[in-house]
Amino acid sequence: MPAANTLIAATVEHLSRFAPFDAMDRGHLVWLAQRLRLAYFARDEVLLAPHDGEVRRLYIVKQGEVYGEQDGEDAWVMLHEGECFPIGALLGRRPVISVFRAQGDVFAHVLDATDFHQLVRDSEPFRDFCTRRLASLLEQSQRQLHATYATNTAQQQSLRSPLAGIPRRAPVTCGPDTPLREALETIQESAVGSIVVVDAGQVPLGIFTVRDLIGRVILPATDLDTPMRRLMTPNPVTLPARAHAFEAAMHMARDGFRHVLVEEEGRLSGVISEKDLFSLQRVGVTQLSSTIRAATGLDVLVRCAADIHELGHNMMAQGVAAEQLTQILSTLNDLLTQRVIELESARAGQPAFCWLAFGSEGRREQTLSTDQDNGMLFQTDPGETADQARARLLPMAERINRALDACGFPLCQGGIMAMNPRWCLSLEEWQAAFARWIDSGDPRALHDAGIFFDLRALHDPAQLATALRQWLLARIAATPRFLRRMAANALSNRPPLGLVRDFVVDGEGEEANTLDLKLNGLIPFVDAARVFALAAGVAASGTADRLRGTRARLGIPEAEVEAWISAFFFIQMLRLRGQQGKRASGLALRNRIDPDQLNDLDRRILKESFRQARKVQNRLALGYPA
Repeated sequence: MPAANTLIAATVEHLSRFAPFDAMDRGHLVWLAQRLRLAYFARDEVLLAPHDGEVRRLYIVKQGEVYGEQDGEDAWVMLHEGECFPIGALLGRRPVISVFRAQGDVFAHVLDATDFHQLVRDSEPFRDFCTRRLASLLEQSQRQLHATYATNTAQQQSLRSPLAGIPRRAPVTCGPDTPLREALETIQESAVGSIVVVDAGQVPLGIFTVRDLIGRVILPATDLDTPMRRLMTPNPVTLPARAHAFEAAMHMARDGFRHVLVEEEGRLSGVISEKDLFSLQRVGVTQLSSTIRAATGLDVLVRCAADIHELGHNMMAQGVAAEQLTQILSTLNDLLTQRVIELESARAGQPAFCWLAFGSEGRREQTLSTDQDNGMLFQTDPGETADQARARLLPMAERINRALDACGFPLCQGGIMAMNPRWCLSLEEWQAAFARWIDSGDPRALHDAGIFFDLRALHDPAQLATALRQWLLARIAATPRFLRRMAANALSNRPPLGLVRDFVVDGEGEEANTLDLKLNGLIPFVDAARVFALAAGVAASGTADRLRGTRARLGIPEAEVEAWISAFFFIQMLRLRGQQGKRASGLALRNRIDPDQLNDLDRRILKESFRQARKVQNRLALGYPA
């Protein structure tokens, strides 16, 4: 074989070890290899800089490390073997915004911009990678994860499936004026559990199920000639056929429904029941939520908490994305907490109060290992002082906290729980506490108070939390220096990207040389999103909801925000996988992982995710410069 052909074959073989080249057709790889030239750069030599003007070349690191720096700061991006740059600048036909410098001796493949654009046009995997780099890598990782778990769950239906793809029978329907007798005969003949009431255009108006018989027909002795419009449940939950199964699962879990209607262009096209939706091993979402709602004692709720963990494993096996997985876990944990509160408040005589969730529970970002961060908000009765109301409520609050501990939500080591008199407060006392944090210049106090700004009500019959949140947003809007202080705190926690190694690791004992995915990976996104939301007056408490809700108001491009959110949930998924592995081994659940134990793809995505954390912090710094 001629030497030139040997070199091309070796280049193709080397590139095939890395994304996106591992997914490209061999013909396109050979075409690429024929057009690459090898370049050498000495230590500290600059490969690219903003003053060079429009980028004319793509670089693929063959050997060594390249780091990028901005405005004289420490390196914010480290590029290793197989990584390409600067893709964004090439696509935008603009200069780079960073200085790219050789960390040591570096060899890089160089491709002219003209050939780069030709390859983008010709190779779909390369084009997909360049235009959706992080999303493309995440999809690869998700496929690998699914393959890892799927051996034990091959028969399970995926919650990522669109509703249109779930087998279901044609809907059984009747008109709003159909007599009850005729509707019941249709249900019996069709052997179904529900009938949908539709108008002449097949637009769903309501639903009637066999579960409605006792309360609406038998006990009140309803006349069988009664029209269905008077017996149906109006305004049934409908989802478009393109919606995913997890969305139907969320409605069933949150609202206790057993059926969700599927529509196309406003017309009824099918009915999804819980039996259609789930074939999870051991437990399904709707079955579990129903068991929680019907629980009459703590022993049942303890078993349900264990089932929620098992469900989390099953959904990971199905390839459910971290965003949907944490939403469903948080929804079920909400239901369990609410049932504990209902049982204990009934025992105490139904006192009026609001139960507040803070931190990850307030943000609906719970994982398999979540301790308690909660508080109580109350109004005093006429003639009653706040101390008297507190004394009346604290025994019940302690029972609730200890019941949740028994269900697997450990007591907060920092004492942020409703059973602590410091966090069982009247509306006026909560307002005074937030006013102190907002007006205070103490960075430590402000840092410690951060989770309280993620408040969400789990039990609030008097809408006290709504009043507190409205007051809070107005107070923050009138105190601009508060957001500057919060931003400074957020920027003090930098993602652990290293210069010598990929990551800056720490830890002690068995956790030496590990990363804290929560503190150093997720919190930079959480803290920045909190500042963005408070600045924009957005009431959302979840990190993704805050970022999406503030994007337009703060003038941030949608693609940039979605990259941040993808990175945030990839780190969350790594955290979930690590916790699941610890659980399977009977070990305590932690937020730390050893990056050396990750495969090459996940290490690469984790690096990119930390880079996105740096980017969200850079965006925050633009709004609140030091």
